[in-house]
Amino acid sequence: MTEKTTREDPERTGCGKLILAATPIGNLEDMTFRAVRMMKEADLIAAEDTRNSLRLLSHFDIHTPMTSYHEYNRIEKAYELVRRMQEGKNVVLITDAGTPGISDPGEDLVRIALENGIEVTSLPGACACINALIISGRKTRRFCFEAFLPAVKKQRQEILEELKNETRTIVLYEAPHHLKKTLSELLETLGDRNVTLCRELTKIHEEAWMTTFSEALQAYENGEKTIRGEYVLVIEGRSSSLRREEEQRRFEDMPLREHMQMYLDQGMDRKAAMKAVAKDRGKTRREIYQALLE
Repeated sequence: MTEKTTREDPERTGCGKLILAATPIGNLEDMTFRAVRMMKEADLIAAEDTRNSLRLLSHFDIHTPMTSYHEYNRIEKAYELVRRMQEGKNVVLITDAGTPGISDPGEDLVRIALENGIEVTSLPGACACINALIISGRKTRRFCFEAFLPAVKKQRQEILEELKNETRTIVLYEAPHHLKKTLSELLETLGDRNVTLCRELTKIHEEAWMTTFSEALQAYENGEKTIRGEYVLVIEGRSSSLRREEEQRRFEDMPLREHMQMYLDQGMDRKAAMKAVAKDRGKTRREIYQALLE
């Protein structure tokens, strides 16, 4: 009786599949047994930087052929890799460090593979975003991930303006030579927030520094702290209660009848408009009714 095939052992007569394998972000001991085995069994490894990945493969005695897949060939090479998989080859995608498809061109390969009927699976492992978040001391239930802010000034400012009212914990990546500039922009746009600066994740000198934008900038300026390594910024979201208070103050400056008329002009009946006004101002509907009578 033929043994039933599994996701990890597809029939070689059919299409191959795309396997996303997480690699260590610092400590080589974080490489999983499963990732090593799958990379050894694959027909081809697509790597962001083959020279960098060669050291990893050598360390784990992996001799599978490699090909480059990076930002500058992400579309053309994706179709070439899909053709290989359609011929029955299994392809493992790796990035320089961490989980492929997170803030790298792997997302394009995944999309194109799925559009062409290729099975895609992932091997869990290191991810700087998650590692930093869980050691940050910030709230983890709800968070948003922005990776690196755009380099283009206009796009960058648009993202920062969107983040101004974000109530979830915010996770950003930043290179050491841009860190002070980014902290200054965050301070100017978001106000002085609590932030945890994580660096050297999984390495000997791993650090999660709970601070504020202004305190961090001052420490870097006076030499109290030295900027080294890649950074993950885990930023406290905007307080929902503070946001409501600011909205209430904004509406308090608007004449009450003008506020009512704003909702009536939107097609609300008087009762619904009064309820909306009461919510905006943090009042009861009865209080609004009495104020309108006066």
